[in-house]
Amino acid sequence: MGSVFDEKDFLACCGSTKFAKEMVAAGPFSTHQDAIHAARNILFNKVDVNGWLEAFAAHPQIGQNPSRDHKSPTFAQWSKGEQSTALSTATELTLQELLEWNARYREKFGFVFLICASGRSTPEILAELKIRYQNRPIIEFEIAAQEQMKITELRLSKLFSDKADTAPAIKPLSTTNIATKAEEDRVNIIGAHLTASSGAAGAKPALIPNRTRPPITTHVLDTSRGCPANGIEVRLEMWKDNQARPQFGDTYIDGWILLGSSATDKDGRSGQLMNMVEALVPGIYRISFNTGKYNPDGFFPYVSIVFEIKESQKWDHFHVPLLLSPFSLSTYRGS
Repeated sequence: MGSVFDEKDFLACCGSTKFAKEMVAAGPFSTHQDAIHAARNILFNKVDVNGWLEAFAAHPQIGQNPSRDHKSPTFAQWSKGEQSTALSTATELTLQELLEWNARYREKFGFVFLICASGRSTPEILAELKIRYQNRPIIEFEIAAQEQMKITELRLSKLFSDKADTAPAIKPLSTTNIATKAEEDRVNIIGAHLTASSGAAGAKPALIPNRTRPPITTHVLDTSRGCPANGIEVRLEMWKDNQARPQFGDTYIDGWILLGSSATDKDGRSGQLMNMVEALVPGIYRISFNTGKYNPDGFFPYVSIVFEIKESQKWDHFHVPLLLSPFSLSTYRGS
């Protein structure tokens, strides 16, 4: 049976009440990886905008300790620990600058600047804050949600680690009442088989929960208008040629096999681009967007993003968004 946690435990990982309730309903979880898989699905597919804002609001401002009356003492304790590197590397000058930029950020976006601060210095955080301050609100909102997910994953690992540390030790089976040498030998033989079996089981990967969405997804944001890009045609392909992989500068282009196509909806998200498989086939993938049709006066007639999925990543989810304006674009790997 997996570890059992309550809403208070999950609120320490993410300040959204909806998130905590959904995690309790989805549990118990056998491993923290199972919990992380469920958490990603819940935060990005079940928690709404208000839930995200509630989660953001639970965090203290970077450079400040959580309030003593925080609704989750564990949350406050973990926040303080995650900011320890930043606070230890701060000078009076950089701390003052960080506070000023935090105030600017909150005034522009309406929520606290959120970043997974664990192990990051004050100069690093300050530089990231200044870069992200230039974003449009719709873009920054999603980036903040991605940072919230990183923090949540880190804390779920702590939650399971703490549970393991406090679990009562299992006493070994006593053999003092074994009457005969034959019975003792039999117990030893069974014990050896059990040890071998548990070792073999430990070598197998943890069971992966069924996916709730295709393993490769995308969405498009029109950064010039500050809104989702509706109606952009999208194609997902995989390299299937005999060559191990396509190389930069190759003129041979017949190795791509179409996996699926769709168009973005009013939220900028594409429909299903591939089958709902549990394990991805490792290899080179390409996702392409018909940006010229969406914006005929723009600089990009189409955009193709080529990325690689390795053997160790075949159970992961890959969200490959496109942030687009008429004369610039960017992308990143999301969850």
